[in-house]
Amino acid sequence: MTTFDPALIDAARTSAAWPFEEARKLVARIAKSGKKEVLFETGYGPSGLPHIGTFGEVARTTMVRRAFEVLTDGKVPTRLLVFSDDMDGMRKIPENVPDPAFLEPHLQKPLTSVPNPFEGPQPTFGQHNNAMLRRFLDTFGFEYAFASATDYYRAGRFDAVLRRAAERYDQIMAVMLPTLGAERQATYSPFLPISPTTGRVLYVPMKHVDAAAGTITFADEDGRDTTLPVTGGHVKLQWKPDFGMRWAALDVDFEMFGKDHQTSAGVYDRICAILGGTPPEHYVYELFLDENGQKISKSKGNGLTIDQWLGYGSAESLSLFMYQRPREAKKLHFDVIPRAVDDYQQFLGGYERQDWKNRLGNPVWHIHGGAPPAPEVVAQAGGAGENVPRTQITFGLLLNLVGVANSEDKAVLWAFLQRYAPGVSPATHPKLDGLIGYAIAYFRDFVKPAKAYRAADEVEAATLSRLAGSLANAPSDATPEMLQDLALDIARTVPRYQNLEAKGATPERPGVKGDWWKAVYQVLFGEDQGPRFGSFAAIYGVANTRALIEKALSGGLIAEHEAFMKGRV
Repeated sequence: MTTFDPALIDAARTSAAWPFEEARKLVARIAKSGKKEVLFETGYGPSGLPHIGTFGEVARTTMVRRAFEVLTDGKVPTRLLVFSDDMDGMRKIPENVPDPAFLEPHLQKPLTSVPNPFEGPQPTFGQHNNAMLRRFLDTFGFEYAFASATDYYRAGRFDAVLRRAAERYDQIMAVMLPTLGAERQATYSPFLPISPTTGRVLYVPMKHVDAAAGTITFADEDGRDTTLPVTGGHVKLQWKPDFGMRWAALDVDFEMFGKDHQTSAGVYDRICAILGGTPPEHYVYELFLDENGQKISKSKGNGLTIDQWLGYGSAESLSLFMYQRPREAKKLHFDVIPRAVDDYQQFLGGYERQDWKNRLGNPVWHIHGGAPPAPEVVAQAGGAGENVPRTQITFGLLLNLVGVANSEDKAVLWAFLQRYAPGVSPATHPKLDGLIGYAIAYFRDFVKPAKAYRAADEVEAATLSRLAGSLANAPSDATPEMLQDLALDIARTVPRYQNLEAKGATPERPGVKGDWWKAVYQVLFGEDQGPRFGSFAAIYGVANTRALIEKALSGGLIAEHEAFMKGRV
């Protein structure tokens, strides 16, 4: 049994971090119910390939689970069940399958009865998507048990509650009918039989429900009245009753879902109670949007897949994106990745210096289940002891380093880093090595095509020339801070960049306007924003930085980029 530092538990009791706020509700719940184990559940509809939203439910639920374990000092066992609604009928063909026509004859069949349109060992579409989900979740090391609706229905795991649903059919209908339009009310039934003749999931009215026998009678697709037991996988429930039935049958304590379910949550709860269960604690999160502000859909295949994110950013950066502001709608597109990568590093770098209260508000505690790793830092050459500058290399800096180095070879980029910090290597800094790979891929696919270099105007050209000259006189062991101050001192002498309103500014030592850095970034990097200049110059090298300035002022960077863009057409 895991136990926790008493100071950690004390801080957790008042932590404002949202996983702890939700976990405290669960502590109160089990105090009232007397349960000896807590079941967390997440749902997945395998009508299309898993997307990041599905991953997000598992990641966020795991964060609440870990927070609960701290609050109970590890004394209350927990389980996480990832439940796939793979018995649902395939109502439409996803747009991202290789051969849509192949699936047309199987519309309305349970997803685990639809043949697999992809290559692979799984015989059905539902099983293929389940395997994809599990592979994704296993990549992140989640602790979970997987459950298939098809398996649970067919194995009789829901039989007792399904019989109860037949007995309390009228009560369920009394909940459901007011939520439906008049036309739908006339044909609605919470039970969806699987046609014995066609294998399809049927949305048909019931002619008779025999509570004592546990059977339903309906008109099958061939027109004949057919009677089936509600048990053994012959019947499934409509999605709203199914939610409540599953909560009652499995005694679920916590489930989160997207805002699109929010108006139905009360229906789920009432049906759960009708079937003899206690509704779980809920957490409603906002939906993810694609680059056009549209809701991400599995069937449309818009937004990002997990594999796409992992091609450009770390697993930890994705987990950070899931942790932050779950009740705010967020755009989930490629352009959010760089900031997520760098924000994660910043949070990780500050963790060790924090007390328990602030650690529990730091996302990395939740991302790593309470055990964040030490950050990878590099130490600049030429110093010793505690005063040696140590820094985390940012994703933004690497993106610019890739650009100015004009190379997609990791070895070339490592050579710059090793000159700055001898002794570092892919072996000593594997996370940094991965970051370099992400930076190369992201720069190639997104940054380089979007660059917009411009020529310096007269004032900018004169100031940048003076900067190049000052860099020539910088000591060989100049630190990033020294090089940053050098660039600031050059700008302070130029009226255009002087900022007398800056904090601590004086006429003798004015502040520097952001216009200076904007000019540096636009002229040298072809972007409106960029890395901290001192850090960049220290790692890229003073001589190389001077050469970059000279190339920019001569028009070389503009000419190179124009040639690159012509080659893409």
